[in-house]
Amino acid sequence: MGDVSLSTLANLAEIIGAGSIITGLIFGWFQVRNFRLQQRNAVAINLAQTFYNQELARAIALLQSIPDGVTLKELGEYGVEHVNAAITVTTSFETMGVLVFKRIATLDLVLDLAGGIVATMNRKLRVWQNDMREAQQQPSWGEWFEWLGDQAEKVKRQQIPAHVKYRDWEP
Repeated sequence: MGDVSLSTLANLAEIIGAGSIITGLIFGWFQVRNFRLQQRNAVAINLAQTFYNQELARAIALLQSIPDGVTLKELGEYGVEHVNAAITVTTSFETMGVLVFKRIATLDLVLDLAGGIVATMNRKLRVWQNDMREAQQQPSWGEWFEWLGDQAEKVKRQQIPAHVKYRDWEP
């Protein structure tokens, strides 16, 4: 081993150091990728659990019977229970809209979970939301719910419903 020069050892150390850095970067990339996958799965589970919330389910059921484009005044005539249901639906889907826009949850996931419901509730409550914005002097009232509803309507118009598209699917 006496034949190895100091410059050869220095070059070897440089190669080992570069290899260690590259290995660390690759390992770090896999760790970040795995973390993002875990985060996405956690978001998916939390979103799915949202639909097991009895308050939201009850609110949606209550609002199914109101006409599309109900006004603030008209919804108030249905009673406080309907108004509370509209607020529950708006705030629940508002949260989902922000999560999609910030790319914490994917639009595909949210629309697979609730696209039809979001589109329907958005149609029913759009005028009411605009009236609420004016009444509350708050132009951002329900903004992410409306945005998500618009996205849902765009996508759902172009998509074949899952129960038709995957009719012949087998596990």
